[in-house]
Amino acid sequence: MTKHLLALALTLLMAAPVHSKVRLPHVIGDCMILQQQAEARLWGWAKPGSEIKVSVSWSKKVYRTKTGEDGKWLVKVLTPAASYTPLSISFDDGEKVTICNVLAGEVWVCAGQSNMEFPVRGFNNCPLENYAETVASANDYKGIHYVKVPSVMSMTPLEDADCNWQTVNPATVSECSAVGYFFARVINKALEIPVGLVIANKGGTRVESWLDRDNLRKYTSESLDSSEMAHRFSESYHYPLLWGNGTFHPILNYTVKGILYYQGCSNVGDPANQYSDRLRLLADQWRRDFQLGEIPFYIVQIAPYVYGDGLDGVSGALLREQQVRAADIIPHSGIVCTNDLVYPWEKSQIHPCRKQPVGERLAYLALNHDYGLKNLYCESPRFKEMEIGGDTCYVRLKNDFGGISRFEDIEGFEVAGADKVFHKATAGHFWRPGRDARNETIFVTSPEVKKPVAVRYCFKNFQVGNLKNNANLPLLPFRTDNWQ
Repeated sequence: MTKHLLALALTLLMAAPVHSKVRLPHVIGDCMILQQQAEARLWGWAKPGSEIKVSVSWSKKVYRTKTGEDGKWLVKVLTPAASYTPLSISFDDGEKVTICNVLAGEVWVCAGQSNMEFPVRGFNNCPLENYAETVASANDYKGIHYVKVPSVMSMTPLEDADCNWQTVNPATVSECSAVGYFFARVINKALEIPVGLVIANKGGTRVESWLDRDNLRKYTSESLDSSEMAHRFSESYHYPLLWGNGTFHPILNYTVKGILYYQGCSNVGDPANQYSDRLRLLADQWRRDFQLGEIPFYIVQIAPYVYGDGLDGVSGALLREQQVRAADIIPHSGIVCTNDLVYPWEKSQIHPCRKQPVGERLAYLALNHDYGLKNLYCESPRFKEMEIGGDTCYVRLKNDFGGISRFEDIEGFEVAGADKVFHKATAGHFWRPGRDARNETIFVTSPEVKKPVAVRYCFKNFQVGNLKNNANLPLLPFRTDNWQ
């Protein structure tokens, strides 16, 4: 090419309009679920200073915005009521990008550590109960989609993650969070609407793994130097800050209904109220960052497991106690008890196989608290108060919903005297022959404790009780003492 022709070509190139196609974050794409009847945020990147037009198939309204100097843009679009009608959205800065097969429905985040990450296919040596049936029946549930955010670390907050939405069917369901999927199935059937799951979690993480830099600096003594983290922790999944930056931050612009949180095992042994205070801090942080107000935050209590202090130790019980406290101090929250969801042979299995009831119990909380099904009992019974008369402790419960489901052979209670030594106890109902009729009362006695002062229920690392309420939900483990 001669110098003249080269100069002409460069001139024509400079005179031609230059378009850089709109780039979307991976979490915005085909088959996504939009939070219904909301101002859903859509965002991305394009050439700095360019105009972005966003058109939606359910409305004639065209949304317009301009990119900043950093090329970022964001719009809020009004979404329709939930339905199974496929929708599309177009983004245009001169070169159109369209995403298809979008549905409007309810969107929930699945956060926490490995028991939330636990997929339908299970982990190595950690199977899901009823796995084959779950996979084979996936087509019975239409409109459940999920996006799995890869678990990555970052010293700085990431704005995108390499992920894509999947439509649940027998070929795809195995990679979905089992707890999340069973939650979605109940919501999907009860409300007859699509459900989207945004799965952002990492096995083994501590609550500090998800707190941001400002909160860690202000409220903890965690080192934020990567070399010091590596020196302190033998496993990277215990690192503070990095998992929140890399795995959770990319979804914070997404418009969601609420958060399901299953985490705590790696914080066993934390002192006093530290865990519950930091979990509230995390809930506040995520609510602030999602900019959606006081969205629901539902907690799963860690299951019975043999922790470092052995089968009869209480380190796990103390963490469960902290989780109950967290549910009490975090507004618009709730807690799911899992005390009854392990088999005896799972005492050293950190990933129990019974995930279906966990997801279903989370769904009952949501249906009652967020979707108006007030006649659906969703709370586990809890300790209310205790009186002592002679050699007998009278334990009153709340959230029994009209009765206790165990007629005979109640297991899980222990009683202690002033020596603080606990002994296995016999427990019975208020209607047991020969007893006074005291509403919502359980009688607890032990022949070895003539002058009882304290009662515990399943307050050990691995102790499975059998007392439930009229909704067949298990009694939350508790203690009436505050002994160390």
